[in-house]
Amino acid sequence: MSPSPVAQLAGSLADISELVDGIRDEQWDLPTPCTQWSVHELVNHLSTGNQLFAHALAGDSPSTASLAALLPPGRPAAAHRDSVAALLAAFDSPGVLERVVVVPFGAVPGAVALHLRIVEALVHGWDLAHAVGLPPRFDQELAEQELAFTRLRLADVPPERSPFGPQRPVARDAPALDRLAACLGRDVPVSAADDRYRR
Repeated sequence: MSPSPVAQLAGSLADISELVDGIRDEQWDLPTPCTQWSVHELVNHLSTGNQLFAHALAGDSPSTASLAALLPPGRPAAAHRDSVAALLAAFDSPGVLERVVVVPFGAVPGAVALHLRIVEALVHGWDLAHAVGLPPRFDQELAEQELAFTRLRLADVPPERSPFGPQRPVARDAPALDRLAACLGRDVPVSAADDRYRR
């Protein structure tokens, strides 16, 4: 039996939390494939996004800036754990997947919002793994599923309005996570397509 969408989200968040918890003190200022953010800034972005979606699912609409201001200084890993707990609690609400919620991508059903958070965890998990030299241990079947979701959603977004970079080349037989990263504008190193990326 396939896991539920919420269980898939929980699994992807657990995987990225494992990455975040493995970041060493000297690695927080390293650059990431998201060139505008350091490791620290990228983790803060994930935490703020989780909290933003949790509030949206509850019918609230705080600004990203106001949520970012609430992050405890110097404790990015702890803030990320708190944000994961808040997001999963929000998705545990009855009927949440059928409810229309307003997120940065617009008004969408809760089920779509859930997939947006899975994609965020997968692709930014890829970013973090490459930044700190840790292998991303995400579920490749889930990455394949979310790649199909992403291609479908991006098909309706004009390139000039997309928050992502242009799709980058990647081998057809590359792991699904690499292909998802390339779809969202990441340059995938040739050496990335090895057994470290397979679960």
